[in-house]
Amino acid sequence: MANYPIILSQTKFTHRDTLQYPYEERGLQFGDGVYEVIRIYNGKYYLLEEHINRLFRSAEAVKIALPFTKDELTNLLNTLLQKNEVETDAKVYLQATRGSAPREHTFPEDVPANVYAYVTALSRNLEFLKNGVGTITKRDVRWENCYIKSLNLLPNVLAKQEAKEHGCYEAILHKDGFVTECSSSNVYLVRNGEIFTHPATNNILHGCVRIRVEQFAKKLGIPFNEEGFSVEDIAQADELFLSSSTSEIMPVISVDGKTIADGKPGATTKQLQAEYEKDAVILPNQVTQTT
Repeated sequence: MANYPIILSQTKFTHRDTLQYPYEERGLQFGDGVYEVIRIYNGKYYLLEEHINRLFRSAEAVKIALPFTKDELTNLLNTLLQKNEVETDAKVYLQATRGSAPREHTFPEDVPANVYAYVTALSRNLEFLKNGVGTITKRDVRWENCYIKSLNLLPNVLAKQEAKEHGCYEAILHKDGFVTECSSSNVYLVRNGEIFTHPATNNILHGCVRIRVEQFAKKLGIPFNEEGFSVEDIAQADELFLSSSTSEIMPVISVDGKTIADGKPGATTKQLQAEYEKDAVILPNQVTQTT
């Protein structure tokens, strides 16, 4: 496992063992912050611009002033990879909070945001990508602004943990009978050669890989419908798959213990996986070469 000790803190770089924050930190005490997880393949960022755009959109939505421009952040994140000599598959976790100040619900005045980013190794889960994963369904009890990638993730954490306790990879969330997304990914249903997924409203996170899925579908001539589907529709699905920066395009082969179609990743999912690998310039161990 690669060791990446250099961390971006504010606009400077430091060793991870020296990074400290006061106990009165708004991200710690209120979840008052936003974040991004950015995928790296062969030492290069994938969808970096999309992630940076979403970070700024989330920060603006919760009124956090970031201490850099988008271009400055791009340069800082590239320097982070260089200082850590990243050459393989990894991810960057990037977080911005409203800063450190005495604990009051109202915003502190003249307090700079706390920002940090660090690299961890992340290899591709080829077995899951090739063979698919199981999921459970859970009622969506999150707030109404899920398009903001905020630190308020306790409902997501509980849903993901329950999925794990059931021996599953993810929890598919639903509200008023209609599927929204998963605890940490977007979800799609394939029926009669068409893709269906929840519209990009405030009720879901607008995934960066989700953007690519729509583009891949258009390129391949596959209808992409931003139409919600119900929990009951899942039983009649030809295919089901997830997408996120860490899951890539992940086939789902069972939901709540019930098999989807023939229990194998479907043709549409495999086509999208192939496009993802080409787009991300993934060279070794390609899933679509061994499927």
